[in-house]
Amino acid sequence: MIHAVIRLHVENGRDIIAVGSDSGSDRAACLYSLLGTAKLNGLDPELYLREVLERIADHPINRVHELLPWNLSTLHSDLA
Repeated sequence: MIHAVIRLHVENGRDIIAVGSDSGSDRAACLYSLLGTAKLNGLDPELYLREVLERIADHPINRVHELLPWNLSTLHSDLA
């Protein structure tokens, strides 16, 4: 799904209109930033997102920083 959203954005060459609202575009910008940071940390963005989505429901809120790309990159070389 993420690839489809990114592809749509790249093909249109415009700011994100497909999200439907200002808050939607803010969320999309956060997601792009997070996935871009994952890539800069040597992670495959799709694998990183899968890992976070699998773990986040059971992860303590006071330790959410452990799911940030620079923390997961040191723990999981299989995400690269």
